[in-house]
Amino acid sequence: MHFDFGFYSSLLLIFFVHGLIYSILLCRKSILNDSHSDKWLSFFLLLCSLYIAPWMLGFAGWYDTQPYRDFLFYIPFQQLYFIGPAIFFYIQSLLNPSFKFGKKDWFHLLPGMLYLFYSIIIVVTDKLILKEYYFLADGSDRDFDAWYQYSGFISMVLYFILSLRYYQLYKKLMKQVISYADVVLFKWVRNFLLAFLLMQLLQLAFYLFSNIFPFLTSYVGNWWYFFSFAIIFYYIAITGYSNSIETKVPFKLNLLANKPQLLLQSSSQFNAPDNSYPAPEIIEIEQVEIEKKEDKLLMVEWKSKITALLQGEKVYHDPELSLTQLAKMLKTNPSVISKVINQGFQLNFNDYINKYRVEAVKEKLQAGEQKLQTLLSIAFECGFNSKATFNRAFKKNTGFTPKDWIDRK
Repeated sequence: MHFDFGFYSSLLLIFFVHGLIYSILLCRKSILNDSHSDKWLSFFLLLCSLYIAPWMLGFAGWYDTQPYRDFLFYIPFQQLYFIGPAIFFYIQSLLNPSFKFGKKDWFHLLPGMLYLFYSIIIVVTDKLILKEYYFLADGSDRDFDAWYQYSGFISMVLYFILSLRYYQLYKKLMKQVISYADVVLFKWVRNFLLAFLLMQLLQLAFYLFSNIFPFLTSYVGNWWYFFSFAIIFYYIAITGYSNSIETKVPFKLNLLANKPQLLLQSSSQFNAPDNSYPAPEIIEIEQVEIEKKEDKLLMVEWKSKITALLQGEKVYHDPELSLTQLAKMLKTNPSVISKVINQGFQLNFNDYINKYRVEAVKEKLQAGEQKLQTLLSIAFECGFNSKATFNRAFKKNTGFTPKDWIDRK
């Protein structure tokens, strides 16, 4: 096989091969662990590897040599319409154990499949019917047509916005339904979205600056864009493969509203063949003012019940305390407890429970417990499950770090 190992082709070849390897490893990992998120990340990395292939193979001499030239022209390496949906489904499957790729989701892949069909028409027309260049008579690769590149860029931007919106609503929901939200907010998801955003900004910057620096429009100038793109997706490959997070709170989100639906069963129950589960609870994310007198009286009653339970039984000592658990203890619905905590105490569930934990830590510190055991041990006894969460919650509630607070006393 013809391949000129030059500076430009060899560097991209390294990223191309590693991208394919990580894609295969993630695919294998997804099969072994039955992980849908790994499948989508594997697909994303495959698309990224194919994306840089034309520039890698071009510098390897393929555009100047037959039959490699036709291979580059007729094989649609740049599948721009699939990249956006891949990250969107990756985010959903990573954060939501109840997410399943359904019939409606195929709609997101329709543009990509139509472009594949368009590519097949080009091959059949030129190679089998006319047996001469018709679609490629101008000697240009159809993957780099302006209409396709611009629409592909817009598609990726739109799916980035959808993914970001999903992640933001997810973060808000977790703070409303579990008391260990910091553990499941996943910096990796934020970093992944930032990396993908950087890919888009990189493409936009090269386009804008090409009007100022004509060098960027040259084949070598464009190579620097693909090289930068490769570095970013290589970071995603390494970090994404080592990421092993798992969520346990199934939910449904309406991206156009602030009312996510909390599914009360576990993820294992959700995957049952009959899919039988109770009607989902709708959780209010945003705080709404209480107007009716009856509602205010009920609010006072429920506030007293919640306070009595927390102060009496100290259920906040459970590091995995959730909204549904608290609702079961009080024999009511999670949506009721969520509304009382949001509107009655003006806090989300996560901050409300951590406030009790901080007070419990302060009581132990005032009693001199820090002389008998470590500060972290005290925090764990009071319900915190990580040092970072404890430090963050303590400073948020007191204005001081734990050590500074002790020194002041």
